[in-house]
Amino acid sequence: MSVTTGGDRTEQATPPGPPGHRRGRGWLGRRHPITKIVLAAILVFAVLVGFSVSKALTAPGTDSVAARLAEWGRGHGLSPVIDRLERATYHPPAVGGKPGATSPLVIAGGAPAPATQKPVPTPPIPPLVASPLPNEGQWEPLTSVGGVPAVEVAYLRPDAVHTSYTAGVARMDQNLVSFELHPGTQEPGHGPWPLPPELAGAARNGLVAAFNSAFRVDAARGGFYLDGRTVGTLRTGAASFVIDRQGHASIGMWGRDVQMSGNVVAVRQNLDLLVDGGKAVPGLDANAGGRWGATLGNRLYVWRSGVGITSSGAIIYVAGDRLSASSLAELLRRAGSVRAMELDINPEWTSFVSYPKEQNLLPTMQRKASRYDTTGTRDFFAVHLR
Repeated sequence: MSVTTGGDRTEQATPPGPPGHRRGRGWLGRRHPITKIVLAAILVFAVLVGFSVSKALTAPGTDSVAARLAEWGRGHGLSPVIDRLERATYHPPAVGGKPGATSPLVIAGGAPAPATQKPVPTPPIPPLVASPLPNEGQWEPLTSVGGVPAVEVAYLRPDAVHTSYTAGVARMDQNLVSFELHPGTQEPGHGPWPLPPELAGAARNGLVAAFNSAFRVDAARGGFYLDGRTVGTLRTGAASFVIDRQGHASIGMWGRDVQMSGNVVAVRQNLDLLVDGGKAVPGLDANAGGRWGATLGNRLYVWRSGVGITSSGAIIYVAGDRLSASSLAELLRRAGSVRAMELDINPEWTSFVSYPKEQNLLPTMQRKASRYDTTGTRDFFAVHLR
Protein backbone atom coordinates (compact mmCIF):
# COMPACT_ATOMS: atom_id res chain seq x y z
CA MET A 1 0.00 0.00 0.00
CA SER A 2 1.35 3.41 -0.88
CA VAL A 3 0.27 6.89 -0.08
CA THR A 4 0.94 10.10 -1.91
CA THR A 5 2.41 13.06 -0.10
CA GLY A 6 2.93 16.58 -1.24
CA GLY A 7 4.68 16.95 -4.63
CA ASP A 8 5.49 13.81 -6.57
CA ARG A 9 6.85 11.68 -3.64
CA THR A 10 5.19 8.39 -2.79
CA GLU A 11 5.91 6.57 0.52
CA GLN A 12 5.22 2.99 1.56
CA ALA A 13 2.83 2.85 4.50
CA THR A 14 3.89 0.78 7.51
CA PRO A 15 1.43 -2.00 8.25
CA PRO A 16 -0.23 -1.74 11.63
CA GLY A 17 1.07 -4.04 14.37
CA PRO A 18 -0.91 -6.19 16.72
CA PRO A 19 -3.17 -4.48 19.28
CA GLY A 20 -1.16 -2.78 22.06
CA HIS A 21 2.04 -2.86 19.99
CA ARG A 22 4.27 0.25 20.21
CA ARG A 23 6.82 0.81 17.52
CA GLY A 24 10.22 2.46 17.51
CA ARG A 25 12.20 4.15 20.31
CA GLY A 26 14.57 1.17 20.95
CA TRP A 27 14.66 -1.41 23.74
CA LEU A 28 14.96 1.13 26.56
CA GLY A 29 12.19 3.30 25.22
CA ARG A 30 9.67 0.44 25.32
CA ARG A 31 9.93 0.17 29.15
CA HIS A 32 8.17 1.90 31.99
CA PRO A 33 9.91 5.14 33.13
CA ILE A 34 10.71 3.61 36.54
CA THR A 35 12.29 0.59 34.82
CA LYS A 36 14.43 2.95 32.77
CA ILE A 37 15.63 4.68 35.91
CA VAL A 38 16.49 1.34 37.56
CA LEU A 39 18.36 0.09 34.49
CA ALA A 40 20.27 3.35 34.21
CA ALA A 41 21.21 3.14 37.90
CA ILE A 42 22.43 -0.45 37.42
CA LEU A 43 24.53 0.64 34.46
CA VAL A 44 26.07 3.53 36.42
CA PHE A 45 26.70 1.23 39.40
CA ALA A 46 28.41 -1.35 37.19
CA VAL A 47 30.65 1.33 35.68
CA LEU A 48 31.57 2.74 39.09
CA VAL A 49 32.26 -0.73 40.56
CA GLY A 50 34.38 -1.63 37.57
CA PHE A 51 36.36 1.58 37.92
CA SER A 52 36.78 1.09 41.67
CA VAL A 53 37.94 -2.52 41.31
CA SER A 54 40.28 -1.57 38.48
CA LYS A 55 41.80 1.16 40.62
CA ALA A 56 42.32 -1.32 43.47
CA LEU A 57 43.98 -3.86 41.18
CA THR A 58 46.36 -1.31 39.65
CA ALA A 59 47.30 0.58 42.82
CA PRO A 60 51.01 0.69 43.77
CA GLY A 61 52.28 -2.15 45.91
CA THR A 62 53.05 -5.86 45.80
CA ASP A 63 49.76 -7.24 47.15
CA SER A 64 48.40 -10.22 45.22
CA VAL A 65 45.25 -10.01 43.10
CA ALA A 66 43.36 -12.12 45.64
CA ALA A 67 44.45 -9.86 48.50
CA ARG A 68 43.50 -6.73 46.56
CA LEU A 69 40.05 -8.09 45.77
CA ALA A 70 39.53 -9.15 49.39
CA GLU A 71 40.63 -5.75 50.66
CA TRP A 72 38.36 -4.02 48.15
CA GLY A 73 35.46 -6.16 49.34
CA ARG A 74 36.12 -5.47 53.00
CA GLY A 75 36.33 -1.78 52.25
CA HIS A 76 32.93 -1.87 50.53
CA GLY A 77 30.86 -3.66 53.14
CA LEU A 78 31.48 -7.25 51.99
CA SER A 79 33.38 -8.48 55.03
CA PRO A 80 30.67 -11.03 56.00
CA VAL A 81 30.85 -12.55 52.52
CA ILE A 82 34.65 -12.76 52.58
CA ASP A 83 34.63 -14.19 56.10
CA ARG A 84 32.19 -16.88 54.95
CA LEU A 85 34.40 -17.74 51.99
CA GLU A 86 37.48 -17.99 54.21
CA ARG A 87 35.69 -20.34 56.58
CA ALA A 88 34.37 -22.41 53.68
CA THR A 89 37.88 -22.94 52.29
CA TYR A 90 39.47 -23.66 55.68
CA HIS A 91 41.25 -27.00 56.07
CA PRO A 92 42.27 -28.28 59.53
CA PRO A 93 46.02 -28.70 60.11
CA ALA A 94 47.76 -32.05 59.94
CA VAL A 95 48.18 -33.88 63.23
CA GLY A 96 51.54 -35.32 64.26
CA GLY A 97 54.58 -35.66 62.02
CA LYS A 98 57.84 -33.74 61.88
CA PRO A 99 58.79 -30.47 60.19
CA GLY A 100 59.71 -30.64 56.52
CA ALA A 101 63.13 -30.12 54.98
CA THR A 102 62.64 -26.34 54.63
CA SER A 103 61.94 -25.79 58.34
CA PRO A 104 64.61 -23.78 60.18
CA LEU A 105 64.54 -26.57 62.75
CA VAL A 106 65.94 -28.89 60.08
CA ILE A 107 68.15 -26.71 57.88
CA ALA A 108 71.35 -24.97 58.98
CA GLY A 109 69.46 -21.76 59.84
CA GLY A 110 68.25 -23.43 63.02
CA ALA A 111 71.71 -24.39 64.24
CA PRO A 112 73.23 -22.75 67.32
CA ALA A 113 75.71 -19.91 67.00
CA PRO A 114 79.31 -20.87 66.16
CA ALA A 115 81.58 -21.41 69.15
CA THR A 116 83.70 -18.40 68.15
CA GLN A 117 80.81 -16.10 69.12
CA LYS A 118 79.93 -15.23 72.67
CA PRO A 119 77.23 -17.46 74.17
CA VAL A 120 73.70 -16.11 73.87
CA PRO A 121 72.63 -15.15 77.41
CA THR A 122 68.88 -15.34 76.74
CA PRO A 123 67.30 -18.46 78.29
CA PRO A 124 65.84 -20.80 75.65
CA ILE A 125 62.10 -21.03 75.02
CA PRO A 126 60.67 -24.16 76.66
CA PRO A 127 59.44 -26.42 73.82
CA LEU A 128 55.84 -27.59 73.81
CA VAL A 129 56.59 -31.12 72.61
CA ALA A 130 57.73 -34.03 74.77
CA SER A 131 60.70 -34.86 72.51
CA PRO A 132 62.09 -31.59 71.14
CA LEU A 133 64.37 -31.50 68.12
CA PRO A 134 67.99 -30.38 68.49
CA ASN A 135 68.15 -26.61 69.07
CA GLU A 136 64.36 -26.29 69.35
CA GLY A 137 63.66 -23.10 71.30
CA GLN A 138 67.35 -22.08 71.29
CA TRP A 139 68.15 -18.47 70.38
CA GLU A 140 70.36 -17.65 67.40
CA PRO A 141 71.77 -14.09 66.97
CA LEU A 142 70.86 -12.30 63.74
CA THR A 143 72.38 -8.89 64.54
CA SER A 144 74.84 -8.20 67.36
CA VAL A 145 76.45 -5.06 68.73
CA GLY A 146 79.69 -5.58 70.65
CA GLY A 147 78.90 -9.27 70.96
CA VAL A 148 75.46 -8.61 72.44
CA PRO A 149 72.50 -9.79 70.28
CA ALA A 150 70.32 -6.90 69.14
CA VAL A 151 67.97 -9.23 67.24
CA GLU A 152 67.88 -12.99 67.81
CA VAL A 153 65.53 -15.70 66.60
CA ALA A 154 64.32 -19.09 67.79
CA TYR A 155 62.15 -21.82 66.29
CA LEU A 156 59.84 -24.39 67.84
CA ARG A 157 56.69 -26.38 67.18
CA PRO A 158 53.51 -24.39 67.97
CA ASP A 159 51.89 -27.07 70.18
CA ALA A 160 52.14 -30.73 71.11
CA VAL A 161 49.59 -31.88 68.50
CA HIS A 162 50.47 -30.16 65.22
CA THR A 163 54.11 -31.14 65.29
CA SER A 164 54.91 -30.86 61.59
CA TYR A 165 54.65 -27.04 61.69
CA THR A 166 57.26 -24.53 62.81
CA ALA A 167 56.71 -21.17 64.50
CA GLY A 168 59.29 -18.41 64.40
CA VAL A 169 60.13 -16.08 67.29
CA ALA A 170 62.22 -12.89 67.17
CA ARG A 171 63.54 -11.06 70.22
CA MET A 172 64.64 -7.43 69.94
CA ASP A 173 66.74 -5.72 72.62
CA GLN A 174 65.52 -2.14 73.07
CA ASN A 175 68.86 -1.10 74.54
CA LEU A 176 70.25 -1.62 71.04
CA VAL A 177 67.31 -1.05 68.66
CA SER A 178 64.55 1.51 68.13
CA PHE A 179 61.12 1.28 66.46
CA GLU A 180 59.14 3.24 63.87
CA LEU A 181 55.54 2.88 62.68
CA HIS A 182 55.27 3.34 58.91
CA PRO A 183 51.80 4.05 57.43
CA GLY A 184 50.46 2.26 54.37
CA THR A 185 48.67 3.85 51.44
CA GLN A 186 45.37 2.15 52.40
CA GLU A 187 45.90 1.34 56.08
CA PRO A 188 45.52 3.80 57.56
CA GLY A 189 45.48 5.83 54.33
CA HIS A 190 44.72 9.55 54.71
CA GLY A 191 48.27 10.52 53.67
CA PRO A 192 50.68 12.14 53.33
CA TRP A 193 52.43 11.13 56.56
CA PRO A 194 55.90 12.02 57.89
CA LEU A 195 57.16 8.48 57.22
CA PRO A 196 56.98 6.76 53.81
CA PRO A 197 55.01 3.56 53.02
CA GLU A 198 58.23 1.75 52.09
CA LEU A 199 61.81 1.21 53.27
CA ALA A 200 64.10 2.89 50.76
CA GLY A 201 66.84 5.50 50.78
CA ALA A 202 67.49 6.97 54.23
CA ALA A 203 64.90 4.62 55.75
CA ARG A 204 67.43 1.78 55.25
CA ASN A 205 70.06 3.36 57.50
CA GLY A 206 70.71 1.03 60.42
CA LEU A 207 67.72 -1.13 59.43
CA VAL A 208 67.78 -4.59 61.02
CA ALA A 209 64.15 -5.78 60.78
CA ALA A 210 60.60 -4.97 59.70
CA PHE A 211 57.36 -6.72 60.53
CA ASN A 212 53.65 -6.51 59.83
CA SER A 213 51.26 -4.38 61.82
CA ALA A 214 47.68 -5.13 62.79
CA PHE A 215 44.16 -5.59 61.37
CA ARG A 216 42.52 -3.01 59.16
CA VAL A 217 41.69 -0.01 61.35
CA ASP A 218 37.95 -0.53 60.84
CA ALA A 219 38.28 -4.10 62.20
CA ALA A 220 40.89 -3.48 64.90
CA ARG A 221 38.49 -2.05 67.49
CA GLY A 222 41.00 0.73 68.00
CA GLY A 223 42.93 3.47 66.28
CA PHE A 224 46.14 4.49 64.52
CA TYR A 225 48.09 7.53 65.75
CA LEU A 226 51.20 9.10 64.24
CA ASP A 227 52.72 12.53 64.90
CA GLY A 228 49.57 14.22 66.13
CA ARG A 229 47.07 12.65 63.69
CA THR A 230 44.62 9.87 64.49
CA VAL A 231 42.71 7.54 62.17
CA GLY A 232 39.91 5.68 63.91
CA THR A 233 39.55 6.11 67.67
CA LEU A 234 42.08 5.31 70.36
CA ARG A 235 39.95 3.05 72.54
CA THR A 236 40.41 2.77 76.30
CA GLY A 237 41.20 -0.84 77.16
CA ALA A 238 42.56 -1.71 73.70
CA ALA A 239 45.80 -3.63 73.24
CA SER A 240 48.28 -0.99 72.10
CA PHE A 241 51.79 -0.81 70.64
CA VAL A 242 53.15 2.62 71.63
CA ILE A 243 56.36 4.27 70.43
CA ASP A 244 57.91 7.33 72.09
CA ARG A 245 60.16 10.00 70.60
CA GLN A 246 63.27 8.02 71.49
CA GLY A 247 62.00 5.04 69.46
CA HIS A 248 61.28 3.01 72.58
CA ALA A 249 58.25 0.70 72.30
CA SER A 250 55.73 -0.23 74.99
CA ILE A 251 52.88 -2.74 74.80
CA GLY A 252 49.89 -2.74 77.09
CA MET A 253 46.29 -1.82 77.74
CA TRP A 254 45.45 1.73 76.67
CA GLY A 255 44.56 3.83 79.71
CA ARG A 256 46.15 1.42 82.19
CA ASP A 257 49.69 0.51 81.05
CA VAL A 258 50.10 3.07 78.27
CA GLN A 259 48.46 6.41 77.54
CA MET A 260 48.86 9.57 75.50
CA SER A 261 51.57 12.06 76.47
CA GLY A 262 53.75 14.63 74.80
CA ASN A 263 56.46 12.00 74.39
CA VAL A 264 54.26 9.59 72.38
CA VAL A 265 54.87 9.67 68.63
CA ALA A 266 52.96 6.58 67.45
CA VAL A 267 50.20 4.23 68.62
CA ARG A 268 48.78 1.15 66.90
CA GLN A 269 45.86 -0.56 68.58
CA ASN A 270 44.43 -4.00 67.83
CA LEU A 271 41.68 -5.79 69.74
CA ASP A 272 42.39 -6.76 73.40
CA LEU A 273 45.53 -8.16 75.03
CA LEU A 274 46.33 -11.84 74.46
CA VAL A 275 48.76 -12.04 77.37
CA ASP A 276 48.44 -9.99 80.55
CA GLY A 277 50.43 -10.36 83.74
CA GLY A 278 52.52 -13.07 82.12
CA LYS A 279 49.47 -15.31 81.53
CA ALA A 280 47.24 -15.99 78.55
CA VAL A 281 44.00 -14.04 78.95
CA PRO A 282 41.04 -16.33 79.76
CA GLY A 283 38.35 -16.83 77.14
CA LEU A 284 40.47 -16.67 74.00
CA ASP A 285 38.76 -19.64 72.33
CA ALA A 286 35.23 -18.54 73.25
CA ASN A 287 36.00 -14.98 72.03
CA ALA A 288 32.90 -13.53 73.66
CA GLY A 289 31.91 -10.21 72.14
CA GLY A 290 34.54 -10.53 69.41
CA ARG A 291 37.24 -9.21 71.75
CA TRP A 292 39.91 -10.90 69.63
CA GLY A 293 38.43 -10.32 66.19
CA ALA A 294 35.62 -11.64 64.03
CA THR A 295 37.46 -12.30 60.77
CA LEU A 296 38.20 -15.96 61.56
CA GLY A 297 37.20 -18.00 64.57
CA ASN A 298 39.89 -18.01 67.24
CA ARG A 299 39.80 -21.80 67.31
CA LEU A 300 40.82 -21.99 63.66
CA TYR A 301 44.47 -22.74 62.97
CA VAL A 302 45.73 -20.19 60.43
CA TRP A 303 48.70 -17.91 59.86
CA ARG A 304 48.84 -15.55 62.83
CA SER A 305 51.29 -13.06 64.29
CA GLY A 306 51.64 -11.25 67.58
CA VAL A 307 53.97 -9.03 69.55
CA GLY A 308 54.78 -8.82 73.24
CA ILE A 309 57.07 -7.17 75.76
CA THR A 310 59.17 -8.89 78.43
CA SER A 311 59.75 -7.76 82.00
CA SER A 312 63.16 -6.42 80.89
CA GLY A 313 61.62 -4.43 78.02
CA ALA A 314 62.63 -6.65 75.08
CA ILE A 315 60.10 -6.87 72.24
CA ILE A 316 58.99 -10.36 71.16
CA TYR A 317 57.50 -11.11 67.73
CA VAL A 318 55.88 -14.48 66.99
CA ALA A 319 54.47 -15.79 63.70
CA GLY A 320 53.56 -19.13 62.23
CA ASP A 321 51.15 -21.16 60.19
CA ARG A 322 48.42 -23.17 61.92
CA LEU A 323 48.19 -21.08 65.07
CA SER A 324 45.02 -20.47 67.06
CA ALA A 325 44.64 -17.40 69.24
CA SER A 326 45.44 -19.58 72.26
CA SER A 327 48.56 -21.18 70.77
CA LEU A 328 49.82 -17.76 69.66
CA ALA A 329 49.33 -16.45 73.20
CA GLU A 330 51.15 -19.46 74.63
CA LEU A 331 54.15 -18.96 72.34
CA LEU A 332 54.33 -15.27 73.27
CA ARG A 333 54.14 -16.18 76.96
CA ARG A 334 56.80 -18.89 76.73
CA ALA A 335 59.12 -16.45 74.95
CA GLY A 336 58.92 -14.21 78.03
CA SER A 337 56.11 -11.76 77.23
CA VAL A 338 54.34 -10.29 80.23
CA ARG A 339 51.89 -8.45 77.96
CA ALA A 340 51.18 -9.26 74.33
CA MET A 341 48.73 -8.51 71.53
CA GLU A 342 47.72 -10.09 68.25
CA LEU A 343 48.86 -8.46 65.02
CA ASP A 344 47.61 -9.34 61.55
CA ILE A 345 46.61 -12.84 60.44
CA ASN A 346 46.45 -14.80 57.15
CA PRO A 347 49.48 -15.52 54.92
CA GLU A 348 49.18 -12.39 52.79
CA TRP A 349 49.85 -10.06 55.72
CA THR A 350 52.04 -12.00 58.15
CA SER A 351 55.75 -11.28 57.61
CA PHE A 352 58.99 -10.55 59.45
CA VAL A 353 62.07 -9.60 57.44
CA SER A 354 65.64 -9.27 58.75
CA TYR A 355 68.23 -6.99 57.13
CA PRO A 356 70.61 -6.29 55.48
CA LYS A 357 70.41 -9.71 53.85
CA GLU A 358 66.61 -9.48 53.48
CA GLN A 359 65.46 -12.83 54.76
CA ASN A 360 62.06 -13.94 56.00
CA LEU A 361 61.79 -15.25 59.54
CA LEU A 362 60.14 -18.39 58.10
CA PRO A 363 60.75 -19.72 54.57
CA THR A 364 57.03 -20.55 54.32
CA MET A 365 55.99 -16.91 54.65
CA GLN A 366 54.01 -16.05 51.52
CA ARG A 367 55.31 -12.55 50.88
CA LYS A 368 58.80 -12.07 49.49
CA ALA A 369 61.51 -10.67 51.75
CA SER A 370 61.51 -7.57 49.52
CA ARG A 371 57.93 -6.78 50.59
CA TYR A 372 58.81 -3.56 52.40
CA ASP A 373 61.15 -2.27 49.68
CA THR A 374 58.29 -0.80 47.66
CA THR A 375 55.06 1.05 48.38
CA GLY A 376 52.96 -0.86 50.90
CA THR A 377 49.19 -0.72 51.31
CA ARG A 378 49.38 -1.77 55.00
CA ASP A 379 51.20 -0.08 57.88
CA PHE A 380 54.21 -1.87 59.37
CA PHE A 381 56.97 -1.54 61.95
CA ALA A 382 60.63 -0.89 61.17
CA VAL A 383 63.47 -1.73 63.57
CA HIS A 384 66.77 0.22 63.49
CA LEU A 385 70.00 0.06 65.44
CA ARG A 386 70.26 2.91 67.92
